[in-house]
Amino acid sequence: MQEVVLIEEINAGDKVIGVATLNSEKSLNALSLAMAEKLLPQLQQWANDERVVCVWLQGAGEKAFCAGGDIVAMYKAMQAEPGKLVSEVENFFTQEYQLDYAIQTFPKPLICWADGIVMGGGMGLMNGASHRIVTDRSLLAMPEVSIGLYPDVGATHFLNRMPAGCGLFLGMTGAPMNANDALFLKLADHYLGHQHKTAVMDKLQQLTWGDTGALNKEKVTDLLNQMAADDLTDMPTPQVEPMHPHIQALTAGNEVSEVVQAILADELDDAWLSRARRNLQKGCPMTAHIVWNQLQQGAGLSLADCFRLELTLSCNCAVRGDFAEGIRALLIDKDKEPRWQHSSVSDITAAEVDAFFLPPWGERKHPLADIETVLSNQS
Repeated sequence: MQEVVLIEEINAGDKVIGVATLNSEKSLNALSLAMAEKLLPQLQQWANDERVVCVWLQGAGEKAFCAGGDIVAMYKAMQAEPGKLVSEVENFFTQEYQLDYAIQTFPKPLICWADGIVMGGGMGLMNGASHRIVTDRSLLAMPEVSIGLYPDVGATHFLNRMPAGCGLFLGMTGAPMNANDALFLKLADHYLGHQHKTAVMDKLQQLTWGDTGALNKEKVTDLLNQMAADDLTDMPTPQVEPMHPHIQALTAGNEVSEVVQAILADELDDAWLSRARRNLQKGCPMTAHIVWNQLQQGAGLSLADCFRLELTLSCNCAVRGDFAEGIRALLIDKDKEPRWQHSSVSDITAAEVDAFFLPPWGERKHPLADIETVLSNQS
């Protein structure tokens, strides 16, 4: 049976570098529960292993780092018990967010080689890395509006830290981003041509590693900055930065329906903007409401509280939302004609939106109540 995550330790002087490879090329390395269950304890072990000075996270093959979460299993469980919070849903999101938080708070350099497709769940893995490398082949997106979900995996945190208006626009529309966009939006730290992967690994092995995680992070930063400065690979044409003033204007409304109306009525002739409009037009109306409220509520939250909020929202999308229908239309029947519960954003009441922010586990302890301790919890 194929290993879902390949684990390797390579020599770096008298130290080692931990290498983790998401190993499911057929699914474009979509993050499965089995992957998360293997990767999280491995990170816990590496965090506490003095031999390990750095971790490298990558996807198998040439097409994708990670194209999202493996959501078909959740769909089947939701179909079996509609309207109920099934364990498959709660377990997957709980494990995924613990993994994302572990990456975000990892005490040593954690480098993500974000080559190829990076979407949804892949964005959560990438975004928490201390060193996020994008390439000429990187294609990023948070396309949850198309499946009746919303941007999760820490997006409450990272969308709020983008240049003004961009987080809301990208969260609502699921518009794609290239490497140039990722750097502008603070989603990536370094740009290299995809052909330099082996050279990066070689230079990491040759580094004179220090005694602390903070010092080693500086050493990795200096190395990658130097390699990027020497790299002559053409950067993709920016899509977001030239449109930033326009995006700010479109998202300046005081309520969600006003912003959605402005985006859909926009007539600026630009291919990237047109695609974003189409995504919003065909996407789940409830997603727009969730993103609007998620970003407002999340602006002052700690990283841990962002993940706790997202687990509430994700489980409610499964119980009372359009998540199952979105998966059906895109991945099961593949008719790409989802029948959303609401025909437009303006049809949705405040009470319906508020219900998504109420914990769906009743009196039970929040499954992520202790997420801050995830790296000290040995499995």
